[in-house]
Amino acid sequence: MPQVDASQFTIGVFQDAAWAERGLDALKKHAFLTEAVSIIAKDTPETAVLVEQTCGTAPARLTLPRLGPIVASGSLIDALEGPAGDLVRVGLAAAFKRVGFQVHDGQIFETLTGRGGVLVAIKGEPRAADALAVLHSFGGGNAAIGAWSGRL
Repeated sequence: MPQVDASQFTIGVFQDAAWAERGLDALKKHAFLTEAVSIIAKDTPETAVLVEQTCGTAPARLTLPRLGPIVASGSLIDALEGPAGDLVRVGLAAAFKRVGFQVHDGQIFETLTGRGGVLVAIKGEPRAADALAVLHSFGGGNAAIGAWSGRL
């Protein structure tokens, strides 16, 4: 059985940094806290600025299999790292099992991010459906909610 982080994540992938910025602004307007937001994207000047402006800190820079250099910030990264800290070895798609997503969901998120998409995740189950609605409304493609607590 896959290990599931105690916190649930709602995830969507925006086509680029400009679309992600609109979605992130909408999440703020809907009272989602900055601390609940995580971002993963290919390492470009635009995405690095987006992560820094949104999260208030310089992004972590990692090199992942099949994606190459990425920028990232937020609690999703820690959850994907797992107890062995092996995200850079297993890759993004495989690591998504750790937070309650199916392998095919992880492959979709990885593919879209690899094509220049910006993955945005919101941590927390109580408002997961609200987060999903905002992500969908503002262009977050393939938006999905990880496994509900107690469902696995």
